[in-house]
Amino acid sequence: MLTRRIFLRGSAIAMVGMGQAPMWLARAAATEGRKRKTLVAIFLRGAADGLNIVVPFGDPQYRELRPTLGLQPPQPQLDNQNNGPFGPVIDLDGMFGLHAGLRHFKELWDNKQLAIVEAAGSPDPSRSHFDAQDYMESGTPGKTGTGWLNRALGDPAPGASPLRAVALSNRVPRTLRGTYEAVALGNVQDFNITDQERLAILQNMYSLTPDATMRRTGKDAFEAMKMIQSMTREQGPNGPRPAPFAPGAIAAGPFQAKPSYNAGGQLGRNLQELARLIKSDAGVEAAFAEIDGWDHHQNENNQLPNLLNQFSNAIVSFCQDLGDRMEDVAIVTMSEFGRTAQENGTGGTDHGHGSFMMVIGGAVQGGKVYGKWPGLEKEQLFEGRDLAVTTDFRTVLSELVRGHLGQKDLSSVFPGFQPGPALGLLRS
Repeated sequence: MLTRRIFLRGSAIAMVGMGQAPMWLARAAATEGRKRKTLVAIFLRGAADGLNIVVPFGDPQYRELRPTLGLQPPQPQLDNQNNGPFGPVIDLDGMFGLHAGLRHFKELWDNKQLAIVEAAGSPDPSRSHFDAQDYMESGTPGKTGTGWLNRALGDPAPGASPLRAVALSNRVPRTLRGTYEAVALGNVQDFNITDQERLAILQNMYSLTPDATMRRTGKDAFEAMKMIQSMTREQGPNGPRPAPFAPGAIAAGPFQAKPSYNAGGQLGRNLQELARLIKSDAGVEAAFAEIDGWDHHQNENNQLPNLLNQFSNAIVSFCQDLGDRMEDVAIVTMSEFGRTAQENGTGGTDHGHGSFMMVIGGAVQGGKVYGKWPGLEKEQLFEGRDLAVTTDFRTVLSELVRGHLGQKDLSSVFPGFQPGPALGLLRS
């Protein structure tokens, strides 16, 4: 039997707010020429090893703590972009360097579109993936049930886009749950009902339900489908072609090909869908994507290069695809916690504390490592074993919410948190 709840669950469009296609076209015309800011949050699930991703090769304790897992320092005689996935790190500032799997990020760094915040993380000392992710996605201690990115949206303006908040996943993550509606788009091509008779039945069912929330959700969901169908007709099944990579692109070769969505795995496919929405002026203000697989308790150096290669291909392809539109897009990456400073006995690392965050975009004051480096001496480590957190992740997010999305009331976004002085991640 066809029911409203089966439809909602099966089509993965619960909590979606949209507008009719004609309304969308009218909004697009009304807002033409007005810049719209988009904040994209990317979660690295599994606790990424920040010490082997943005490598503190200038700290003498790094190699002491990681005699076999530690990466080789930069070698000036080698081209940083052509040293292979297992080669020495790519020097950034004489103290920190990128894992060779992130070679595509070097151009973003050189163009000052990439900022790195070292020793960033949550004040929560938990080493439980579930608890730490919940804290970071909610943005506040306790079981709030809502996410920081949802709260950051604020009240919608008249005629706000139905695609205002989008999750590139099959479910709405904690980050986007809350008062303001969001849509989970696991696959834009599947966000559709082609059987017009079934569509009419479902629309009638939703219009007659006494549940006001479900009635609004259903109405909005169908309007979302019309909007996406309209974009698909205009662009074709695969959307517009991505912009070519900028001059000076990295030479072809294993792990050195020009960035491509195809090499970005599922994250690449998701960001390609997001780029289509942004270029279609669909009104996206907040978006969420994720990439898992970072829980490397063993054999880390053989697993991390492929994962970082996907990660960097996806993000750099997205930036190149959007071109000048990246002036109005900011990406922030985070992971629930870092890894132990010392390697374990199986070629990996265990659950730790401090990690790193990245901020990417055209308005970012990049080419710089932000945050206070706490050091890796025994007495400098958190609980004698982990990188200490010197920058609360909410400090980074607060700066983006205020400076990029324009949400001035941070007390509602991060209740009880008082951010310190701004790091200066964005150009004024």
